[in-house]
Amino acid sequence: MQVKSIYRNARVSAFKAREVTREIQGLPATDAMDLLSFVPKKAAGLIRKTLASAIANAENNNNLKVANLVVQEAVVGEGPTFKRFQPKARGSAGPIRKRTSHIRIILTDEVEIKRRDKTAAKKSKKPAAKKAGTKKTAEPTAPATTEQAAPESAAKE
Repeated sequence: MQVKSIYRNARVSAFKAREVTREIQGLPATDAMDLLSFVPKKAAGLIRKTLASAIANAENNNNLKVANLVVQEAVVGEGPTFKRFQPKARGSAGPIRKRTSHIRIILTDEVEIKRRDKTAAKKSKKPAAKKAGTKKTAEPTAPATTEQAAPESAAKE
C-alpha cells in the first residue's frame, strides 16, 4: 500500500531541496529519518517534517508498521515564485525571486527492504584488490647474442 504526504509552498528552492531528497530515495523510512536529522541544510528539516507526516499517515490511517515502510519516491517540484524588487543605482530596480517548492514523499510497504551491509561491502572490496595486485609483469629478457652484451661490459670498465 502506498502512503503519501505533500508539503506545499515550502520556502526553499526546488534545486536545493532535490539535493537532499536524492539521498533518501529507496531507504527504509526509519533510516531516512536518521539520515535527515544529521544533514546540515534547511531543506533537510522541511523534508524530515514531510517524511514524519507520511509515517504518521501510514500508522494512523492505514495501520501499517513503520519497520516495513520504504521511501519509494521523494520528489520536489517548483512552487510559485514571489517577485520582489531591490533598489539599484540611478533610480533603477533589480528583481529578486523568492522561490518556493512542493515536496512530495511516497512510502510503500510493497518493496523489499535492502539494507546496506557494511561487512558485505568490505568482503567485496578485498578480492578486487587481490586481482589488481596479481597482474603478471613482463620479466626482462637476457640479450640474445654476445655482441649486445659486449658494449655493456665495455662501458662498465
